[in-house]
Amino acid sequence: MIVTEIVPVDKRRSKVVLDEDFTLVLYRGELKKYGIEEGESLEEDTYQEIVNVVLKKRARERVLFLLKSADKTEQELVRKLKDGGYPSEAIEYAISFVKEHRFINDENYGKRYVEFNSNRKSEKQIQYDLQRKGLDKEMIRDILKEQPVNEEAQIQAYIRKKCRNVENMDRKDKSKVIAALARKGFSYEVVNRVFGGIYDDD
Repeated sequence: MIVTEIVPVDKRRSKVVLDEDFTLVLYRGELKKYGIEEGESLEEDTYQEIVNVVLKKRARERVLFLLKSADKTEQELVRKLKDGGYPSEAIEYAISFVKEHRFINDENYGKRYVEFNSNRKSEKQIQYDLQRKGLDKEMIRDILKEQPVNEEAQIQAYIRKKCRNVENMDRKDKSKVIAALARKGFSYEVVNRVFGGIYDDD
């Protein structure tokens, strides 16, 4: 491997760019310790020592630190480590460690997310959020079957909050409210049904 470039990340760290599309983020002292210089060769055994001795441990500590502040999915942690310049070997090691010790569990994360948001987000929005966080569609569907979202109650609450006199709303005002609810992920069918029966229980 040839060190093609060394780019400062901050006052203490630099990104080492290798000719095989590998990158390493190391501290200044580590650059000096391993004799890493632009244009010079980085031997395979030196690369493996850096990854196995330095970066795997650092990646593990990083994910544990991230999990202290808030729950994360596997994909969110992988993304954070990639953004931090960790190589794939260190990322795989860190993720395996937290999964093995049950610090992360995407299904449990999804269940907690639905439980917390089921009274304030549409089912469609929850599905979108969880997919962005790395949960697969089948897992999300199973969670939502087990913990259904009461969209009608949310829509009723929104309409009552935004419209003081629903019965006297004209078509234009009603269309604005329906459009606002659609942007939040609620289907026209459910919104229209609630509009028709919002005061049935009053």
